[in-house]
Amino acid sequence: MPEDIIDYSELWPVAEALADAAREVTLRYFRQPGLAAESKAAHFDPVTLADREAEAAMREILDRERPDDGIFGEEHGVKEGTSGVVWVLDPIDGTRGFISGTPTWGVLIAAGDDTGPKLGIVDQPFIGERFMGGGGRAITRGPLGERALGVRDTTELSAATLYTTFPEVGTPEEGAAFERVKAKAKLTRYGCDCYAYALLAAGQVDLVIEAGLQSYDIQGPLAVIEAAGGIVTNWQGGPAHQGGQVLAAATPELHAAAMELLW
Repeated sequence: MPEDIIDYSELWPVAEALADAAREVTLRYFRQPGLAAESKAAHFDPVTLADREAEAAMREILDRERPDDGIFGEEHGVKEGTSGVVWVLDPIDGTRGFISGTPTWGVLIAAGDDTGPKLGIVDQPFIGERFMGGGGRAITRGPLGERALGVRDTTELSAATLYTTFPEVGTPEEGAAFERVKAKAKLTRYGCDCYAYALLAAGQVDLVIEAGLQSYDIQGPLAVIEAAGGIVTNWQGGPAHQGGQVLAAATPELHAAAMELLW
């Protein structure tokens, strides 16, 4: 089915059902004693039963409600589809935070095609906060009720709040590039994983710069930020939906200033 006749707004009930299912599973395990974490790589890259079961619960819904759609999930891989829609799932973005008990991990859901996501969700189950963008929405629901998403109007690096997850930011060269932006920013904070992108969409921070991301790490946040009026590209200004180096900014001016320093 060609992308231009897919009405992504019709997918919101399914998208929210996925987020609801992942909430139920992840909260069953969060801050519970004895949760084991395995490492998926030589360096510590944890995965838990909560990751695997949350993705399985989401895939079960898609198999029932959208059987012709493709799926790409962090834990259970690729299912080819025929509809033109691909769901990109990260059941727990920030597993290190999850196993440490911090409430800044999230469930990431996106629906789109080869050109990128058309709608996305960043969901924080413990706080009960859901950020939704694309498909006709740019809203957040949570403890403060339902609110419209909207980025800040910051244009100068000297007034910007900058976020990244890890202080080392990828390779030594990538880390040095980040430090050039950090030196110009008003405030730099670390951690938060996907929640930093949600804060950008909600108008709380101005920049997020990261490297070494996978597509499932960025597609949900990308859709949310763009719906809120922000910009998400790679460090060269190209598409970011495949992961790698990611620069998310509240305004074009801030994006251009950061990209110049990254280069």
